[in-house]
Amino acid sequence: MTTLFQALMLILDILWFIMIAHIIMSWLINFQVLNLRQPLVAQVWDGLNRLLEPLYRPIRSILPDLGGIDLAPLVVFIGIIILQRALVNNAGFFLGY
Repeated sequence: MTTLFQALMLILDILWFIMIAHIIMSWLINFQVLNLRQPLVAQVWDGLNRLLEPLYRPIRSILPDLGGIDLAPLVVFIGIIILQRALVNNAGFFLGY
């Protein structure tokens, strides 16, 4: 069961870093530091969007429209934190204590 606990924590950590990369890249694109006409930037951006859109879409359908502000990543971040804390608080179940 330790392996399951570690795998779940690893998945949540990887998701966290992918979201951070996506958010930073969106800022750089919006402030015109990066340009989507560059092939590498466009490919990375498309890949990150394809990975994260299935997480964001259901949340965006629930949240009210706030114009240009997208709160879906914030909600997913909070969900990841809650899941990580729940796993750590119940680590005894996974570790056999």
